[in-house]
Amino acid sequence: MAIILTLTVLGLALIAFIFEWLPVDLTAFIVAIVLMLLGLVTPEQGIAGFGNTATITVMAMFILSAGIVRTGAIQIVRDLLIAQGGKSIFRQILVMGIIVGPISAFINNTAVVAIFIPIVEDWCKKLGISVSKLLMPLSFASILGGTLTLIGTSTNILASGLSAKLGYGEFKLFQFTGLGIIIFLIGLGYLAIFTPRLIPNRKKPRGSVGQGYELDDYVTEVMVSLTSTLVGKTINESGIQRKFDIDVLELIHNGAHFPQPIADKTINPGDILIVRGSREVLLQLKDERAVEILPDVKFNKESLQNDLNTGEEKVGEILILSNSRLIGTTLKDLRFRQRYNGTVLAIRRGQELIRERLGRVPLRFGDLLLVQGPKQSFKGLQNSRELLVLEQKDVENLRLDKAMIAVGICVGIVVLSAFNVLPIMVSALLGVVIMVLTGCIKPGEIYGSIRWDVIFLLAGLIPLGTAMDNSGATAWLAKPLLLIGTNLSGYWILMFFYVITALLTAILSNNAAVLLMIPLSIQVATSLGINPLAVMFAVTFAASNSFMTPIGYQTNTMIYGPGGYKFTDFVRLGTPLSLLLAVITPALIILIYGLGV
Repeated sequence: MAIILTLTVLGLALIAFIFEWLPVDLTAFIVAIVLMLLGLVTPEQGIAGFGNTATITVMAMFILSAGIVRTGAIQIVRDLLIAQGGKSIFRQILVMGIIVGPISAFINNTAVVAIFIPIVEDWCKKLGISVSKLLMPLSFASILGGTLTLIGTSTNILASGLSAKLGYGEFKLFQFTGLGIIIFLIGLGYLAIFTPRLIPNRKKPRGSVGQGYELDDYVTEVMVSLTSTLVGKTINESGIQRKFDIDVLELIHNGAHFPQPIADKTINPGDILIVRGSREVLLQLKDERAVEILPDVKFNKESLQNDLNTGEEKVGEILILSNSRLIGTTLKDLRFRQRYNGTVLAIRRGQELIRERLGRVPLRFGDLLLVQGPKQSFKGLQNSRELLVLEQKDVENLRLDKAMIAVGICVGIVVLSAFNVLPIMVSALLGVVIMVLTGCIKPGEIYGSIRWDVIFLLAGLIPLGTAMDNSGATAWLAKPLLLIGTNLSGYWILMFFYVITALLTAILSNNAAVLLMIPLSIQVATSLGINPLAVMFAVTFAASNSFMTPIGYQTNTMIYGPGGYKFTDFVRLGTPLSLLLAVITPALIILIYGLGV
């Protein structure tokens, strides 16, 4: 009965992950609660994930990564990228990968990609090439770089924690670096050769931020007539933004431009309102409020930048990050205009463009918002922990004088861990304390720098692994695999676990795949006399190297909108790379680490 209950919970959790009825971290948390209610784990085991070594280490690494980011240590290399990139896409991908990969080996790769997206966009604009040619290689290179060390990704740290829990000890900092370097070089070579051939120009080199959002029929000017019911009222009192699906971006009175905030500005006859709205809504506004649509000055791709980027106003793109509290809410619920002093003109979700009923659209991780507002508002958004403005950060917002201190702290952590002076968790926590004491990161920034969705995902799913062991479900699932394994060589067994893990990662998450597959693979390996380290590495690398979909890895989701990619672009470039690594990785594991126990 315990096995049946555990597998039922597992099955329901998998379905919930696939269909995303709830955020994955909330689903994992519910799983832990259900397991406690059913008695499959004790209350102590149910909350043990929050105190697990892997969870604490991951949390510390998020803070250390934030310290590096806020001191501008990574941005120093942007000049090297531009200077050495050359003019061919082949060379640009190689240079970018050589820079991004090693950085991702020591810093959380979502933070690395967040920094490099605006750098790469600016670089592409100067080179006159499509950003889609470089953003996907950026994500893939950061993923490959994360496999170079233990601390490269949360997946590696979690796998190490599971290894220790199952009695095989924690992984050393550079235990799989040799394997990781070979895989990284193979992957980077593949990207440099095949990206130019397989990925089309999804986004043309742009002259303005608004280009590509097709706002021709959505942003225009209307003139207030003498008989309009708007006359004498403020924009707020008129209620036009609440009743109609429009946003008033600017008010022009006697030739003077009044940008946001303009809610308290009184409307006079002859005033011109710059508004965002569909043709149908504008016609409704004309009929009910007696305004005149000015088709001769309707916005187009050439004039949008000049019309909305005037004086203290600008248009910019803002990416919703994975730890954002905006996910799942709507612009209307957030009161986005009042909260951020900016107006959303459109939402890009991969290739999908959303331009109507924007206030009612639930926001998702990876959504790209085209926002118009005061330049000062964008400076404030640059410091947001939940949103990423796709432009170079102002140097004055970075603590450049602390950059070398932050780098020195991270080097110290690596040295202490590499020579086994301190466990990685202890050295990482020590690094956090020193980061705060030296001013690299402020105490108030600590909580915002942690990816709480990852922490709750880990804390919620770790009890599921415990329940699988307690109930005997892992051993039960291993039996049919043992029958298959007795007829296969060690190489094919490693490949089998690699492929299964890669497929699970593509539809679930890399951490969930590792939590499910490592105990199962070890059960089979020990029964067949195969080196447990070999199967653990196969599972870990398969979970970390996820390229087939934009949802399989967070950095893929981050570049989905900015690159203007289609879902099939990831399949086209990522699937052959995944198959190549599925063939090569098991062979390299056998060559480097052996199959014997």
